Amino acid sequence: MIIIYTVLSLAAALLAAVLLFERVAPVRAARLGMALERRRAGLRLRQAALPGCSMPYLEGGSGEVLVLVHGFAGDKDNFTRIARFLTPRYRVLIPDLPGFGDASRDPQAGYAIAEQVERLRIFLDRHAPGRVHLGGNSMGGYIAAQFAAGHPERVASLWLLDAAGTEAAQSSPALTGYRATGAMPLLVPRERDFAQLIASSSQRAFFLPYSVRTALARRAVADFALHTAIMRQVTASPLLERQFHGLRTPALIVWGEEDRILHPSGAAALAALFGEHRVILMPGIGHLPMLEAPRRSAHDYFDFRRRLAQAADHASPAAGAEPAAEALLTEPR
Repeated sequence: MIIIYTVLSLAAALLAAVLLFERVAPVRAARLGMALERRRAGLRLRQAALPGCSMPYLEGGSGEVLVLVHGFAGDKDNFTRIARFLTPRYRVLIPDLPGFGDASRDPQAGYAIAEQVERLRIFLDRHAPGRVHLGGNSMGGYIAAQFAAGHPERVASLWLLDAAGTEAAQSSPALTGYRATGAMPLLVPRERDFAQLIASSSQRAFFLPYSVRTALARRAVADFALHTAIMRQVTASPLLERQFHGLRTPALIVWGEEDRILHPSGAAALAALFGEHRVILMPGIGHLPMLEAPRRSAHDYFDFRRRLAQAADHASPAAGAEPAAEALLTEPR
């Protein structure tokens, strides 16, 4: 009994020390916490220097290359939790886009979608040459889709999670309000407003320690002026359906039915652009499926990749056949 009490007392003291450390030094505690989560996911921090900017990235696993691109106001660690399911199967690379995360910030640089696509191209040329599987959330999905449209020889498949870039997606309350007032939840002028960003971006709560919330809120406030300018450039970028049609890259289109940042009708708009596609609508999920339901999202992706492999096996190269485009399949999850 004495041993049990001793163990419990030590555990309570350790927990108190951790909570105190979080309160006293939240930024340092957040860095340590993220380092532990990256290690759990099998990811290592790397550095990439591009002309005029830096793009730190996470890398882990082996096999076919899967590159994941975060959304507006996000960073590479938006994919850390889902990466622990991915790194046992693929070589995963997750960069910070310039203007976000730990990447460089140049107020004079351009941050429109086409400019970020070009930065992604240079990053891939240096760190993942050849064909890759490409995924992205929100603005990152917009960038991924536009990259695939412009460089189809480089992209084996797309994984689009609540992706921006269509008129339908931009019919959401958040974007409608932004066009009317210039304000939106992804732009954070004060630390206390960060709670609204989280509430608007997710329907299902996910664990975010006090230290991480505080560090992210402080960074968001520091980035408010820059991100306000970037938002103007992103929303002024040409929409996908006004540039492309009949895209041949196989695409898995995933959307949270409770997304309040980008309207779920964007899923059908994206599907109309891709001949070979699959659509999954996720009830009870908001704008961030990879954080709200990481295991389920990963297994849906594994199934998509399995179907692609089966289609490739069944194709007849001698006859010049190609995999038949899969009809629009909407799967409530």
